Amino acid sequence: MLRTTRPLILGALTCFCVAFGCANRDDTDQNERLRIEVILKLQETAWNKGDLDGFMAGYWDSPDLEFVSDKTTKGFQPTKERYFKRYKADGKEMGTLAFRDLQITLTAATEATVTGRWKLTMARESPGGGFTLTVRKFDDGWKIIKDVTTSDDPPKKE
Repeated sequence: MLRTTRPLILGALTCFCVAFGCANRDDTDQNERLRIEVILKLQETAWNKGDLDGFMAGYWDSPDLEFVSDKTTKGFQPTKERYFKRYKADGKEMGTLAFRDLQITLTAATEATVTGRWKLTMARESPGGGFTLTVRKFDDGWKIIKDVTTSDDPPKKE
């Protein structure tokens, strides 16, 4: 009797795990993707209000944060200073930021990769490009730990 019921029990358990375990995992993954998307929406909103501190709240406040564009900047504070110098200092314009074409891929329970496009609408120019973010889940939520941003326009000589 045990020999004939064991495959049935294993089959039933497998069906149960697939039906409930995977659905729960899919729901969890979708919830995490939405949480990551919210971080980016909050960054977009903060930027558009001229709130650089609010924008930076989406980044990991660590000396190990990496921001890669035309050069690599290491650390939260140097990254913030770079944004300030480029978009806020000496009356510079921050413009209106928009993210689009977001693709969020969970690579582990606490890490994900986000790709997308960015566009700044400013009075005299409208730069844009692509980005790839590595985000990590911390006790206080998801944070960007590495930002690789490209520009559609060739860099300007300074």
